Amino acid sequence: MNEPKPIQIAVTGAGGQIGYALIFRIASGAIFGPNQKVALRLLEITPALPALTGTLMELEDCAFPLLADATATDKPEEAFAAADWVILVGGLPRKDGMSRADLIRANGPIFTAQGKAINDVARPSVRVLTVANPCNTNALIAKSHAPDIPPENWFAMTRLDQNRAASQLAKKAGVPVEQVSRLAIWGNHSDTQVPDYQNARIGGRPVTEVITDHAWLESEFIPTVAKRGAAVIKARGASSAASAANAAIDSIRSLTHPTARDDCFSAGVWSRGDYGVPTGLIFSFPLRTADGWGWNVASDFQVDAPLRDKIMASARELETERDAVKDLLGPAL
Repeated sequence: MNEPKPIQIAVTGAGGQIGYALIFRIASGAIFGPNQKVALRLLEITPALPALTGTLMELEDCAFPLLADATATDKPEEAFAAADWVILVGGLPRKDGMSRADLIRANGPIFTAQGKAINDVARPSVRVLTVANPCNTNALIAKSHAPDIPPENWFAMTRLDQNRAASQLAKKAGVPVEQVSRLAIWGNHSDTQVPDYQNARIGGRPVTEVITDHAWLESEFIPTVAKRGAAVIKARGASSAASAANAAIDSIRSLTHPTARDDCFSAGVWSRGDYGVPTGLIFSFPLRTADGWGWNVASDFQVDAPLRDKIMASARELETERDAVKDLLGPAL
């Protein structure tokens, strides 16, 4: 019996902290399981290639049975050639005094070039997960320069926010985190994101029945999730790396495996107008997949007026980000 061909996975910014935490887990089979080989194409800027060579040596030394091949390059066209998945981790970090708008514009040329390269050399069916922040608008910029790649194949990572939210709810309720389900993140990966406890469940029961401290849910839970990244930086002196890499693994697993009954997962996707969100934004929704390929926005979430107001506020922020980079957007917007 012929074994399946290796899945070609390109990772940008592979020499950074998130990339380092990510690629060993991919090579070990954490995404696609114990019977599927993978080939890694690692992209870095030229000055970082010597260090990335050391990472390749470590990959060899791990002797992963599922790692068919691994190469490093500073050329996007080489990294993305025939890719099945592209994980866009690399981007310019936010510096002191830099506004969010400044960061988006600074990253614009990177994601313009990478979108064009993906369009030119990746498989037509390639799927792209953007991790580098601001991930929603970075994904939008890259997607806009890849007119041949279906819009539904682009994703921005909000799974870290979902994981953070699930952990906070489980901790408050005093239960294992696997008891939390139907937990979604709406909107932008920013302070305007909406961790949706109203539709979530703990042990199959509504969160608001299990956690009766409703003031905590509004005044502590939501801000804690939205600002968790800043809290991590303050505590460890560096941004989230292992948890971000783990969330990227979780994102792709959720997109490539059928969703459990009455559950969901979160990712930023090309808005088709669900729940009144303007079309054409990369917006995080509660998602489900039945076959591990196509996805749909969950249609059974109850959205009352206060929740809708929060969702629309995040949508307005994304419209503002999009308008700030209109000159950087390509033909596939």
